Amino acid sequence: MKSHPINAVAVAAALLFAASAGAQQTDVAGLNERYKDPDLQVEVWVGRFESEGREVFDFREEIVASIGLEPGQAIADIGAGTGLYEPLFAAAVGTEGTVYAVDIVPRFIEHIATKAAEQNLTQIETVLGDDRSTGLAAGSVDVVFVCDTYHHFEDHEAMLASIHQALRPGGRFVVVDYERIEPRIEHIRADKAQFTAEIEANGFRLTEEVEIEGMVENYVLHFERI
Repeated sequence: MKSHPINAVAVAAALLFAASAGAQQTDVAGLNERYKDPDLQVEVWVGRFESEGREVFDFREEIVASIGLEPGQAIADIGAGTGLYEPLFAAAVGTEGTVYAVDIVPRFIEHIATKAAEQNLTQIETVLGDDRSTGLAAGSVDVVFVCDTYHHFEDHEAMLASIHQALRPGGRFVVVDYERIEPRIEHIRADKAQFTAEIEANGFRLTEEVEIEGMVENYVLHFERI
């Protein structure tokens, strides 16, 4: 695993490229509707989200290690899904820390809460957010983690404002998402340069891109709240 510091020239190039990226954006309106089905079968999604061959599953330990969490810290997993990362975060922050599992899907929230209780992971707290807000209190977390979820934000400016508010001064924002390559080009709204430009335009500074050996479909970006 390697960390690549971001230089000003690279950032400027990304911003210039992103300025002309509107034509390659995909409409994501309604992308999340299927998850809101009250009869959603969580077990089906556990099979999809927590299976070998999905990079964020295969490289989950490396991704968590890149964040450098410390005991006692608070981290929010926005778009926690079936809770794949919650036990890893709980182990990293310890019993004195807090893991907020945030999702817009009630059935996912219920599943995470049940699993946390079964494993006696009392530091995990579930939060039902919505399409515009994390539902987190202002200044409540040290790190916000968004994995394969940023491209699902239908109102990214509202969500970024909510994330910015939830982070403490100097807090970190970690984004893991898909490269915009086939066959996902119709599913991913825009590419890495565009997403980076959006995030930096809403109160964050890109500090590094983490390279994880073997990971080719996803990227890992670290931002700092400014």
